Amino acid sequence: MKPLSPTSTLSDSLPRRLALMSALVVASGVVFAPQARAISALDVVNKFSLGNGVGVTKDIAYGDDALQNLDIYYPKDLAKALRQSDSGTVSRDYPMVVFVHGGSWQSGNKDDYAFVGESFAQAGYVTAVINYRKAPEHVYPDYVQDTAQAIAWSHEHAANYHADADRLAVVGHSAGAFNAVAAIADKKFLALYGMQPTDIRTVVGIAGPYSYDFREYPTAVAFPNGATPGEVMPDRHITGAQPPYLLLTAGNDKTVYPQNAINMQKALLEHGVDVETGVIEGASHATSIGAFASPLRWLNDSRAQVLNYLQRQLSAASPKSTESLENSAN
Repeated sequence: MKPLSPTSTLSDSLPRRLALMSALVVASGVVFAPQARAISALDVVNKFSLGNGVGVTKDIAYGDDALQNLDIYYPKDLAKALRQSDSGTVSRDYPMVVFVHGGSWQSGNKDDYAFVGESFAQAGYVTAVINYRKAPEHVYPDYVQDTAQAIAWSHEHAANYHADADRLAVVGHSAGAFNAVAAIADKKFLALYGMQPTDIRTVVGIAGPYSYDFREYPTAVAFPNGATPGEVMPDRHITGAQPPYLLLTAGNDKTVYPQNAINMQKALLEHGVDVETGVIEGASHATSIGAFASPLRWLNDSRAQVLNYLQRQLSAASPKSTESLENSAN
């Protein structure tokens, strides 16, 4: 079985696939007023997801390029304190998620995935939803380097947003899962910013193409001319000690086949990495992330699987904190 479907590629856009979701939202009794412009399916998802008291700070630069920016989403209680200019009443730091969106490395942006930032914030996570430079103007490794830079920025500045840098998880979907895994699995990317993979608490990849021959697909434009899978696929480039990983596949994915996660899991295990896998039953490539939107969570359990995993990984005291306590006791 090939890692990608021969009839559907990563260039099948999430907005087009989410058109069905929009219809489901309307059919379930949610009605919206006509707009002056045509709205995309992601507009619809975001329209009915944002709210519930969470907060957001938009367009924060993590680099010099126009696409090197991110949005920070805040849980409801933290957002309330910040709105009241009463951040001094915040008595704890929150775990943090950095989310990397998909789009064949050619499309999509952080604003399209506001519903993901809101979803994680609802669950109690300070959440950075990042932009990164796109193909064909920027090919591998530019978008992976951007992802590493955004992760490093989030780690360095976590405390400024009432987040705990020692409880930081990186989550990616589709091409964004590739970026997230590649940026952490190969230590050279984070090393540029004075970090190592184990500075990240855990990594979650949802429907990621970690191990396929991009030369056979339109996504070849996102990779250098003459490059081979062996030179760029993250399952071939695992260096340095690693954090735990969760690799989820969509049960009805016709875009990215499960073999990608199988190959990535095998490679991680061979390097002694703690890795879990899971299947999102009934999910397509699009709904594996679309179901994070509040009106669409009934579609599948992708959000529940990710949140359950993050709860286990981020709730315990960090290894660094434990080591520090042990050293101070000796």
